[in-house]
Amino acid sequence: MNLSDEDRRIVVNLELEKAESILAEQEILRQAGFWSTMANRLYYALFHAVSALLISDGHEVGTHKGAAIRFQQYYVKTQLFTVEEGRFYSQLQSMRESADYNCSYDVSEDDVVSRIEPARQLVEKIRQYIAMK
Repeated sequence: MNLSDEDRRIVVNLELEKAESILAEQEILRQAGFWSTMANRLYYALFHAVSALLISDGHEVGTHKGAAIRFQQYYVKTQLFTVEEGRFYSQLQSMRESADYNCSYDVSEDDVVSRIEPARQLVEKIRQYIAMK
């Protein structure tokens, strides 16, 4: 993606705003008991944050799988982010795909509620990394 510095900054900010907006939905979804939707939205919050990270450093986002691979390659393998954070992102992606595409897969309250705070923390860590540049 060939962007001017200003355009890159705008897109990165939009991606981060989208991540924050999605995280804000969690309490409403929790009260309604929409566990599969929560899994979907938690993953997408991280996907948008990771997209912001990749874009901020001039990398292509590509597909969901491509974003996950690039996150591992450029940030986990270089130890800017931990192996656990990379694994967490991959787990959310798998849970979201199972919930969205497998009609026999049920997401439980425990599956997602325990992941809300780690997702918030990872989005914040990504935000801070981008801000330090």
